[in-house]
This record gives sequence, C-alpha cells and structure tokens, in this order.
Amino acid sequence: MKINRIAITDILPPRERGVLLDVRTPAEYEKAHISCALNLPLFSNEERVKVGTTYKQVSKEDAILLGFELAGPKFRSYIETALQLAPEKKVVLYCWRGGMRSGVMAWALSLYGFDVAVIEGGYKSYRRWALEQFEEEYDLLILGGMTGSHKTEILKELKNLKEQTIDLEGLACHHGSAFGSMGHPEDQPAQEQFENDFALLLSQFDKSKKIWVEDESHAIGRVQVPDAFWRRMQNCSLIELQMPSEERVDFLTEEYGCLEPSFLINSILRIQKRLGPEQTKRAIKAVEEGEMRLFVEEVLSYYDKMYRKCILKRGNQNVFPFELHFTTIHQCALDVLKFSQNINLINQI
Repeated sequence: MKINRIAITDILPPRERGVLLDVRTPAEYEKAHISCALNLPLFSNEERVKVGTTYKQVSKEDAILLGFELAGPKFRSYIETALQLAPEKKVVLYCWRGGMRSGVMAWALSLYGFDVAVIEGGYKSYRRWALEQFEEEYDLLILGGMTGSHKTEILKELKNLKEQTIDLEGLACHHGSAFGSMGHPEDQPAQEQFENDFALLLSQFDKSKKIWVEDESHAIGRVQVPDAFWRRMQNCSLIELQMPSEERVDFLTEEYGCLEPSFLINSILRIQKRLGPEQTKRAIKAVEEGEMRLFVEEVLSYYDKMYRKCILKRGNQNVFPFELHFTTIHQCALDVLKFSQNINLINQI
C-alpha cells in the first residue's frame, strides 16, 4: 500500500493524475478551494471544531483519538462517495497542510484499492503557488472602450479564434459596474476563489504569446484584480474601441432593459452621490415609467465620464484608438485582431 506525495506543480495545470479531492470541511471548501476540486470532507464543520479545541486545550494525542472516533464509523461512506466521484479509483487528495486529514483519507482509500496521491503542503501550497502567478511576466494587450462598445463579446470571439484571452468579468461573475450583477449578486465568488481560478487560467497560457484582457476597474463587484496583475494591466498597450454613442445606447437598452425595475433602481441609488440628485431622479423616473432608453442615456453619461478619466491617467502613448464599424461580432474580432498586429509593429520600433 503506497501513497505518493507530490508537489502542487505536479498537478497544475491539471494533468491526468486523477480526480482532485478536497478533504477539508464543507465550510473550508466553500470559502475557497483548488479549482476543479471536489469535496470529500473527513470531518463535518462541527467535528473539526471539536478536534481543534481538543488539540489546543488538551493534547495532540487526545485530538488524534477523537478524530479517529469521529471518522471511524464513516469509512464506508468515504469509500462509497469516492467511488461515485472517481469511478476509475484514481485520486489526488489535499487538506490544509497535507497532513493528518489527507493522510487518514489516503490510508482508507488506498486500503480499498485506490491509486492515491497526496499534495505536499496541501491547500496552503496551492495558495502560495496561485499568488506567485500574478507576479509573472505576461505579454498583455488590453481591450478597452466606453460601456456598450461590445468589448466582452469581441473578447469571447477572439477566444473562438484561438487567441489567449482573460475574461475578468466571467471569472468574477459580474459585469463590472453598479449594474454588473445583472440581478444575481450572490453568484460572485469569494476573493480567494476568484484568485484561485484566475491563477489556474494564467498558468495554462503560453507566456511568449499575446494575452488579451478586457479593460476593467481594480474592483469588479465584490472582488478585486490582484494588485501585481492590475499594475501590469495599467502599463501595457490598450486598444480603445470607439463607437457612436447612439449605437452603444441601443445595445445597452436591449441588454439591461429587460431586468427587474427594482434591481435597476437599487443600482442607481448605489451611485447616486456620483450621479447627483437631479440625474438620479431622472434615471429612477425613467425606469419607473418604462423609458429604458432614457434610463440608459442618463446613467451612461456618468460611466463615459469615468472612463475618460481612466484613459487620461494612462497617457496617450499606450492608447491606440480603433474606430469600430459594427457588422457582426466575428468580423469585429477579425478587424481588432488585424489592428493589433500594427500595434505589435509599433512597439517593436
């Protein structure tokens, strides 16, 4: 019965080492976990508190005995659940530090015939690895433009064209404004989980090639772009998509006009200090009366003003305006891709 201990770099990016199982408590897993991992907890939330209290107040030995007492009756359940999660009986386990919890689970599963590996250093080693990814060098190209200029849709089409892309709004489950939750604020990941997922994505890129990123604020809803990566975003080239405001209003009216009025009004109230009292009243009245285009025009003037300030902070040397003639998203992506090749030539001069 052999249990392999492997480094976090042996499974990241994910390789064919087996199903990744997090044996920490449901609460620990829910807070944040290694991307792609499934939860097979050795202890419940309450049981872990009991074991931890015993460890601190009595002794390590008593805590271990209590742990076996709590886990013993559940070994059959662990194995049956593991068989459902990993029918090929090949798993990689981790706990907080890669210690007793993963060791006990590894012993039980390997005894039944599972091919088991345990991550050395556990989840803690993954967090160190994840944070290191944001300090790496990347060849970034930012896709910018005022709200409603189809940045997100073009970025997704660039991915379809086999370009390396980072959809920060997708990772954050948020559209990056007071209205960005689209009425579902509970869907956003915790900051730690956002970083975990982001780091895993970065690790899968070819660093010698260009990586497209949509221009975003430091904060995207309740999560923040890691500082090191954010600073890198501010110092690289940005393609600024330029579209007539009328076309942007048309697009945004279609996208946001179908949302619940109560959500839109609450979102307006969150930015009322910046909108000012009169503009806030006009925007709310427009929503109440079903004048969605008017609502978009009132709010868009604020976001356009904010965007201009952000662009001015960058300086002109790294901003490349691109007049977007909208036909289809696919054609727009091709046009932007062709334009980016000119930027590469300029940067090489």
